[in-house]
Amino acid sequence: MSRTPRPAARILLVDGEDRVLLFRFTPEDGRPPFWCTVGGAVDPGESYEEAARRELHEETGIVADPGPEIFRREVDFLTIEGVEVTADERYFLVRTDTREIDPSGHTELERRVMQRWRWVAPADLATLGERYFPEDLPQMLEEALR
Repeated sequence: MSRTPRPAARILLVDGEDRVLLFRFTPEDGRPPFWCTVGGAVDPGESYEEAARRELHEETGIVADPGPEIFRREVDFLTIEGVEVTADERYFLVRTDTREIDPSGHTELERRVMQRWRWVAPADLATLGERYFPEDLPQMLEEALR
């Protein structure tokens, strides 16, 4: 089976206490819920940086410069819409003093599957009790926050 290429911008949104914002996804196809960083697919004609800025604003209401790309990875997965993709993910670190999240920019699908979010300290990721992505998030945060 061929996979669809999916360029994506992901944001490690970190508050003043070095906690990362994660959204809880509840797939509508019965797969178990999981947690994920802010971000999403790059639109046609958009740079990764532009996508990071747009996704950050759409998903959180925060307007911020994503800064330089800090990580890049390729990963295969099944999207929330049920599409098998090979994602070229670029990660950006954004620090914020804002704790309030404004979900008004969420799409209809996001409103259905992303109803909860939480600021999580790297040491507390295991207490989520559900999978989180990227799976090496503690190591990524440790490196990014150095």
